[in-house]
Amino acid sequence: MDEITVKARAKINLSLDVLGKREDGYHEISTVMQSLSLFDTIEIKKINKPNYGIKLITGDNNWLPVDDKNLIYKAADYLKKAFNIETGVFINLTKMIPISAGLGGGSADGAATLIAMRDLFNLPLTNDDLVGIAANFGADVPFCVYGGTALATGIGDILTPLPCPPFAYVVLVKQYIIISTTEVFAELNLEDITHRPDTNKIVHHIQNGDLRSVCGEMVNVLDTVTIARNPQITDVKEALLANGAIGAAMSGSGPTVFGIFETRFMAEKAIEVIKDKFEDIEDIILTKFEARRS
Repeated sequence: MDEITVKARAKINLSLDVLGKREDGYHEISTVMQSLSLFDTIEIKKINKPNYGIKLITGDNNWLPVDDKNLIYKAADYLKKAFNIETGVFINLTKMIPISAGLGGGSADGAATLIAMRDLFNLPLTNDDLVGIAANFGADVPFCVYGGTALATGIGDILTPLPCPPFAYVVLVKQYIIISTTEVFAELNLEDITHRPDTNKIVHHIQNGDLRSVCGEMVNVLDTVTIARNPQITDVKEALLANGAIGAAMSGSGPTVFGIFETRFMAEKAIEVIKDKFEDIEDIILTKFEARRS
């Protein structure tokens, strides 16, 4: 096999709690994450040319970095060096997940690259091995190796798989808002947080297949920072709920808000209303829950 194509799936946070800051500067988190059918595509080819190294192209997204500032490049370079792979690697990214949206697009790309490199070069690595490697590249990357539904604790590297909730449609709404995850965490004051998710309840409801109860417990503590800066995010959340969503929340550090719908009809109707109501929508996407990668 000389080439491989893999899917890098977006994620949402059904809940997100920040428990404290560690001595190494990372934050302890507790979050329930869910994969979506929305994905980027990564094609990797072997190039048998001396000194070729890694060549990454990003299609129309020519402002994205194509060096070690990109998780795709970092992941490929890590495995090339760790296993002394001399063959050159050509990587083509087709981007469908909105960038800087709180949907884990970069993390998913990095995780998918680890999987693709492992399979393309027949490296002796299990998915659990890849999870350990993925922790070097960011909090969401370990989850993205397996995807599906999981409770992530520690810095995101301790994963407890959960059953996928009942089938649901998800509407993603991203406004023209620029968010820095680093700045959000830096501004987060844990002492000011008065409303936290009950993670045990959410896990219990997922295990029982009770999607409505899951939606009733969704809380993201990072919105205390992001929404304080950008109160219009609340308007989108309320519009989703007013138009049939059984739950709505911000994903990650934002700015994307997601609404969960039990029927495609209600999801599509909500999309029409939101397009008419808001002028500052950058992306609005209909997707659905995706099960765990085998």
